[in-house]
Amino acid sequence: MEKVPGEMEIERRERSEELSEADRKAVQATWARLYANCEDVRVAILVRFFVNFPSAKQYFSQFKRMEEPLEMERSPQLRKHACRVMGALNTVVENLHDPDKVSSVLSLVGKAHALKHKVEPVYFKILSGVILEVIAEEFANDFPPETQRAWAKLRGLIYSHVTAAYKEVGWVQQVPNTTTPPATLPSSGP
Repeated sequence: MEKVPGEMEIERRERSEELSEADRKAVQATWARLYANCEDVRVAILVRFFVNFPSAKQYFSQFKRMEEPLEMERSPQLRKHACRVMGALNTVVENLHDPDKVSSVLSLVGKAHALKHKVEPVYFKILSGVILEVIAEEFANDFPPETQRAWAKLRGLIYSHVTAAYKEVGWVQQVPNTTTPPATLPSSGP
């Protein structure tokens, strides 16, 4: 982790590249293996997200005061949210052949997080980076550069659709919570 996103960085639009058939197959094959261990992986992803980016916890009244990873792992609320996150991502990955379905799912997710939860959209980018880190660790010996690029394209596609939904509902960047430091972005990666 290296830098704190400024207003300009948060507002910057991600360029979304279309996934080729080979990209879709690579993402779906990796996802199928990851999703097979979904119970453990989904909790590990959110725990890492909240440990590395504690400012993200401000949006979760049920576990925003939790500091210890073990406490987070045991939280029924965190486990439930992890299930929802992985379920939405699973729907996206399973439907990569259907751009309308992907757009619809990500639009619903984006609008809910903008209107109901008031979550800054940059957290989608950060969370997707954490997911990529976990995938890279889970498949260290079987995550070739072309598969990494396919996942990077998916990350851009997700962020692009989510931020488009935020824009559609007239999202205005929220004033940062003065008691919570802003999140930092991963220093490298797709």
